Amino acid sequence: MKKPNRLINEKNPYLLQHAYNPVDWYPWCDEAFERAKTENKPVFLSIGYSTCHWCHVMEKESFEDDQVAKLMNDSFISIKVDREERPDIDGIYMSVCQMITGSGGWPLTVVMTPDKKPFFVGTYFPKYDRFNRIGMMELIPKIKDIWTTRIDEVLKSADEITSSINNQLSAQGSEEIKETILDKAYQELYRNFDDESGGFNTAPKFPSPHNLMFLLRYWKSKNESKALEMVEKTLIQMRLGGIYDHIGFGFARYSTDRNWLVPHFEKMLYDQAMLVMAYTETYLATKNLFYKKTAEEILEYVLRDMTNNEGGFFSAEDADSEGEEGKFYLWNADEIRNILSKDESDLTIKVFNIKENGNWIDEAKGTTSTTNIFHLKKSIKEISDELNIDTDDFSERLSVIRKKLFDYRKKRIHPHKDDKILTDWNSLMISALAKAYQAFNNKVYLDAAEKSFKFLENNLINKNGKLLHRYKDGESAVEAFIDDYAFLINALLDLFESTFDFGYFEKALELQSIIDKEFWDNKGGYYFTSVQNEKLIARQKDVYDGAVPSGNSIALLNLVRLFKITADLDYQTKIDTAIKYFSGQIYRIPSAFCMFLCGLNFLFSNSTEIVIVSESKDSIDSKALDLIRNNFNPNKIVLLKLIEKEKKYNLFFPYTGEMKLLDGRTTFYICSNYSCKQPVNKVSELEKLIT
Repeated sequence: MKKPNRLINEKNPYLLQHAYNPVDWYPWCDEAFERAKTENKPVFLSIGYSTCHWCHVMEKESFEDDQVAKLMNDSFISIKVDREERPDIDGIYMSVCQMITGSGGWPLTVVMTPDKKPFFVGTYFPKYDRFNRIGMMELIPKIKDIWTTRIDEVLKSADEITSSINNQLSAQGSEEIKETILDKAYQELYRNFDDESGGFNTAPKFPSPHNLMFLLRYWKSKNESKALEMVEKTLIQMRLGGIYDHIGFGFARYSTDRNWLVPHFEKMLYDQAMLVMAYTETYLATKNLFYKKTAEEILEYVLRDMTNNEGGFFSAEDADSEGEEGKFYLWNADEIRNILSKDESDLTIKVFNIKENGNWIDEAKGTTSTTNIFHLKKSIKEISDELNIDTDDFSERLSVIRKKLFDYRKKRIHPHKDDKILTDWNSLMISALAKAYQAFNNKVYLDAAEKSFKFLENNLINKNGKLLHRYKDGESAVEAFIDDYAFLINALLDLFESTFDFGYFEKALELQSIIDKEFWDNKGGYYFTSVQNEKLIARQKDVYDGAVPSGNSIALLNLVRLFKITADLDYQTKIDTAIKYFSGQIYRIPSAFCMFLCGLNFLFSNSTEIVIVSESKDSIDSKALDLIRNNFNPNKIVLLKLIEKEKKYNLFFPYTGEMKLLDGRTTFYICSNYSCKQPVNKVSELEKLIT
């Protein structure tokens, strides 16, 4: 019978996956480093996450292997970290890995001194030498020998690496960023765009929705039709491709090929949230119902499969089930025939490109798979036109088929679900739901967004008003990072704009005051960790928009919105300081900072400020709200000033002091591009001003 190691006492799903490894794992804790000092051993740090395919592979090959474990236990003090729970630790050592090797990824493998200074880094290592990679059985004895015989060299190297990463992380710019940076970013995206399949660069392809959100803003402000074309091509091809789950909805993390056919099957909460925003915004820009339907389907998946009873959202679903990547999602032709009637199966096989011998190549095995990935080569409307079937009738037939396949698939062994709840990712989903509510006028989405915030408020905001990062099985833990604060402030502003509930705005201001006090650097920008967080070998300040937008990018958008809402010049000062600080990084490769550029676009382009003055929320004509919300204008703020609370509104928004009701009716005050129009109190007049 296997004996548990120290990870058995943890709540984290990823750490618990390793709780019965023969490796003598520690969680990240002082005890581990003290033991390393006492025994004069280096620390072996392994960072991953619970739905990471290659993390599973390395565990099965090495961490579950008695031979490897014996070597590790003899040579190291070993520590396991979930990158999603401790992004501060991951961020620093991933930066080291990228600095030294030129690349990174997970699992991230770091060997360091007992004072946390790294001297060896890498990613996945097999048990034995292969794939031009050194194996653990060869690597561990080499490191032990170097540590034993050349300790002075190791310590010197570790000091130099630590010094280099601190210098790299503290590098700052001093240029004033000009509007031409938006053009440069657009040109980079244009050059890297795949005209045939959409998306950017070649395989693997990531959805990168913030790239698309920047392009939408560029199209809007510059009237550049190609920018919108790039967005639409990408969103359509992704939705048709195998990266989309045509049976249960939701997007996989990325496609292993350029055509979006073969996904890496894990589903991440942050991808669903960001893609809902991208599809929703594209619907507002085009009024094409295809994008609305896709956003609604993603939200159906999240609310059905990724939500707990109290409204919190789970983190991810694994790619693997029964030890095989994608098994839950794959089908063979005979299986489909057994589930459906002949007419239904014939239609399914034709529409979703099912082949008798499989429709994709298993690259890991180098063979043609005998299974199928559901995907479309044309839109449902195009296919129905070809078949001369009414599109609505055709869609209904496919919906019945999908439901039968979905019910059958539910009986399969499901992939592992990472049910920890993270403040930052939940906040992204709250924003997505709030934006979908405004665009589609579906109160189910607003209710879910408010319920989720209530969950965060009850479980991840402590008695001092500060945030915690992670909730799992009744335990809230880990002091929050800038992403948690920035994303939640953004979500609260979205809720405020959706409900006009002043409490959301006040909570946003409270959290903003905390990050200004505990995360802000007077040189510019926000540190990833607060002054209260654990002190590591470096203090990061990140602005790169990777799979998830950076905290500094969302914080810039928050500052812009707060400045536009309050006219508080302190926010303007922080905006200017942050932009100048990050200018050096952004000028080098602006397309790597597309969410930050969304904030810059808000500053450089025409913005709109709308103040609604009314006796009550119920007095506002719903048609007026639809007019305000149902067009693509991302660079706008919308306030409701209630007459009964006029003193409070005048205190927070002093420029609204002279804004009154006209003829006792709800009145709309609209300013655009730094000039204000005459107030109006009729829907017909409002329509002329904002369309």
